[in-house]
Amino acid sequence: MRILVFNCHEAWVHQLRLLGARLDIIVGLPGRHTPGWDEAMRPLPPRSRQVTLQEVLRARESYDCIITHNLTDLLDLKAFSGPRILMIHLTLEGMIAEQKPSMDSEDFRVAVHKYTGLTRTHVIAVSSLKARSWGFEQHVVPLAADPGDYFPWRGDLARGLRVSNYIVRRPRTLLWNFHQQVFSSLPVTLVGHNPELPGAESSRNWQHLKEILRNHRFFIHTAHPELEDGYNMATLEAMAAGLPILGNRHPTSPVTHGVSGFLSDDPVELRGFAERLLTDQALARRMGQAAQATVLEKFSPLSFRNGMLEGIRRAQQEWSSSSSSDVR
Repeated sequence: MRILVFNCHEAWVHQLRLLGARLDIIVGLPGRHTPGWDEAMRPLPPRSRQVTLQEVLRARESYDCIITHNLTDLLDLKAFSGPRILMIHLTLEGMIAEQKPSMDSEDFRVAVHKYTGLTRTHVIAVSSLKARSWGFEQHVVPLAADPGDYFPWRGDLARGLRVSNYIVRRPRTLLWNFHQQVFSSLPVTLVGHNPELPGAESSRNWQHLKEILRNHRFFIHTAHPELEDGYNMATLEAMAAGLPILGNRHPTSPVTHGVSGFLSDDPVELRGFAERLLTDQALARRMGQAAQATVLEKFSPLSFRNGMLEGIRRAQQEWSSSSSSDVR
C-alpha cells in the first residue's frame, strides 16, 4: 500500500508506520519552523521518503490514499486523482481562536462540508470533541501510544514536565495563564519550540525525549474544555512512559483523579498536588502505572491501525463512487 501524506503533526504522521505502508511525506510547506521532517519530534517512519508538492504534481504517481490535514492541503491537490482523507486535528472553535480567519465559524464549517462532499473526501477526526465541533461524527480514530516504545520510568528528577510548541501563542486554548498561576514557583521543564520563552528548548530527537520522560516526576496538560481535548499526543506518550498527569478538570481527560494523576481548576489546590508528587516518588510511580494501563486500554496502536485502515477503505469506496466530473 502506498500513501501520500502532508507533513503536519510529525508525532501523528509517525503513527502511520503502524499500517506497514510505503509513505511519501510532503515537506517544504509554508508556516513551519523547519522545512523538512522535524527529527526533534520523531524519526522518519520506516519505508518513507520526503517529497515536495511540486515533485508530487510533476510525477503524477498513483497512491492508494492521500491524507490531508486542512483545506489548503486539499486545494493543493485538487487536480490530483486518488482517494483522500481529511484529518481533523483541531476543534473549529480552537482554530478560529488561534488563526482568526476572515470567515466566521459557521460559514467555515459549511465550506468544509461542501468541499469535502464535492471532492468525495472521507473525514476522520482524532477525537469525539473535534468530530462534534466540525459536524463530522461518522468516523473517529483516536491517537495511540505504546508503553513498549518508552524507557522504564525512574522519575528521579523532582521536576514537572510539559511538552508543547508555541504555547504562548495559544494562551486561551492551552490555559497558559492558569499554567503559570499553578507552576511558576515550582520546578518545571518546558520542552518544545517556544522562541518567546528563554530557556525552553526542543528535544534533540525522539530518544532524547524518551530520556526526558523517563527522568521527570509528572507531566502537565491544561486546555480549555471548549477549545481543546483534555489530552494531546504529548500527554498520551507521557502516560505511556509512566508519568502521572496534572491538569485542569476536563470532560475528555483520560486521567482518573487521584488514580492516574490529579485534576483541579483551583490553582492553589493543583499546586498542592504537584508539591505532593515532587516529594513522593512512590506515589508518582503508582499513578504512572495506572496511566500506562489507561493508554493500553483506550489508545492502543491496534485500535489506531484498524481505524485508519477502515478509513482508507471508506475513502477508496467514496472515491470510486464519484465520476471524474465531481472533482475539479
